[in-house]
Amino acid sequence: MKKISIILSFLLISLVSCEEKATNVQVVSYEEMETYLDLEDIQLVDVRTPKEYKEGHINQAQNIDFFSPTFDQDIQKLDKDKPVMVYCQMGGRSAKCAEKMKELGFVKIYDFKGGYSKWKSQEQTK
Repeated sequence: MKKISIILSFLLISLVSCEEKATNVQVVSYEEMETYLDLEDIQLVDVRTPKEYKEGHINQAQNIDFFSPTFDQDIQKLDKDKPVMVYCQMGGRSAKCAEKMKELGFVKIYDFKGGYSKWKSQEQTK
């Protein structure tokens, strides 16, 4: 009986530990993104092509091209324990990137809804 209790306790602790590490991708609006960028030490990642990035990007963003053959290696150079905000042009690539990061064990992932197009239109109305 004592062995069963120990085994059950161990399994319960293991499940709780795994649950704590699990993460969900949080899709954020323009307003939420502004807040997160101001409040948290976020790694901001633009997953568009270098050409798109050169045509305009959000300040402090680093460019990691989703279509690059080295994308998987490049994304793993980021700190998995620090929050990451990803964006692309309109939201498709960043959603795929966020899911990939989730699989790789990133702890906190934000996906900017609407991407750079949304950012640019909101900035122009200020």
